[in-house]
Amino acid sequence: MAGSGSWGRAVYEIYRVASRAISPLLYLHVHWRRLRGLEHWSRWPERFGRPSARRPPGTLIWFHAVSLGEGLAAIPVINHCLQKNPNLLVLMTTTTVSAFEVIKERLPSSVIYQFAPVDTPMAMENFLVYWTPVAVILMESELWPNLIISASRKGITVALLNARMSYKSFRRWSLKISLPLISLMLSKFSLIVALSTAEAIRFQLLNAPPFIIHFAGDLKYAVGNLQLSQNECKSITRLKLQLYNRPVWMAASIHRGEEEVVISVHKELTLAFPNLVTILVTRNPQHGRQLAQALHKKGMHVALRTKTQMVSSSVNLYVVDTLEEILPFYHLSTVVFVSGMAFQTRNFHNIHKRSNMGCAQIRGPRKGLFSKFLAENELTGNLEFHRFGSGGASREVILILEDKNEAGLKTRQDTKSTVELALNSGTPDDIANLLPLLPLQQTSTFLLLLSQISRVTQSRNCRQPFFLHYPS
Repeated sequence: MAGSGSWGRAVYEIYRVASRAISPLLYLHVHWRRLRGLEHWSRWPERFGRPSARRPPGTLIWFHAVSLGEGLAAIPVINHCLQKNPNLLVLMTTTTVSAFEVIKERLPSSVIYQFAPVDTPMAMENFLVYWTPVAVILMESELWPNLIISASRKGITVALLNARMSYKSFRRWSLKISLPLISLMLSKFSLIVALSTAEAIRFQLLNAPPFIIHFAGDLKYAVGNLQLSQNECKSITRLKLQLYNRPVWMAASIHRGEEEVVISVHKELTLAFPNLVTILVTRNPQHGRQLAQALHKKGMHVALRTKTQMVSSSVNLYVVDTLEEILPFYHLSTVVFVSGMAFQTRNFHNIHKRSNMGCAQIRGPRKGLFSKFLAENELTGNLEFHRFGSGGASREVILILEDKNEAGLKTRQDTKSTVELALNSGTPDDIANLLPLLPLQQTSTFLLLLSQISRVTQSRNCRQPFFLHYPS
């Protein structure tokens, strides 16, 4: 075991030196992304550990998520902590601009929001020295060596919530060169809340201590409890009036190249539904504007969101080039296309948001991280087809839109959403009740706070550690 630890430290030092060496290239890369609109135009220095906000005095906990779905999943836990102690300092970081635009409107006003530093020694050192958190709460699969090892060396507690470990990632981390590094990193965690037994087994096979692995459900179900802002409510009301009595389906968070497949299906659907409206939400606002221009040049009737164009009777394509308003569009759509499914080599994106919005969803053959989720939801009537663009998608959408018992369809969707939220509404409580397991002896006030957070639902035993038993 000692030899394994030495190997891990040796591999980490190689990573540390390499990440330091490529720092100038990362600097140029961030600037290049900034010019493309993929980094914040004025707050990009935060990516190198240069803060843009003052650090107030007091106990601070750092929550980090890579993007929108993971960031939204962290909000219920943050809210639970702040409800019990309004004086607690919470720092939230994400990596993408899309997450920033949406999450900043949904975080409590007291939460400090910054962009996450890149995983280089200098950027991480600058960040940790300035903010001095007592704990780092990472979301899902954010396993960055410099972040984890640097925090551990400074005596900062590290936890992983909604922990994911896909089979592909597991195989990559199991390689002879990377296994010592991931074993070292996982040894620094005080708490890992795994999403499923499969993930828990993979973490333990990568040498995570079994007594730190726990279960508490999926936080992304709790995202459905987020309330729409006043502006979003007005927006969805106006669009409902414009779309009244018209069939609507949506392609959400589409990648470049997927729009060709979506438009092909749209053309097939308009043969059956001449007044159909297809909503296209691109992952990048710039892509949305370019797409609207390209469609307009082809003679198609398009309305662009940022130009506040009306969806008149002649418009059958509505391009959304804003990200902060994506959630209301789920409510407007009868059918949702799950982005990423148009390519055999790509897993589709997070489907939890769609499942809680009362709309039917279509997906492709690759299940990725959502195998367990989909298996559970097949009982509630989720739709499935095997090859997008082959005609199967069009048939599935037509069957839904032609459903004569529309009220019955909506009732089934609403029932499914209610069941999912009921089964997982206690997840933030469960997570919060696990946080007292973190070794924060130096912050007794915070420990007292966490011990007062709402009790775990009695039907769950989420505090029980997970052990992988080997045959003797």
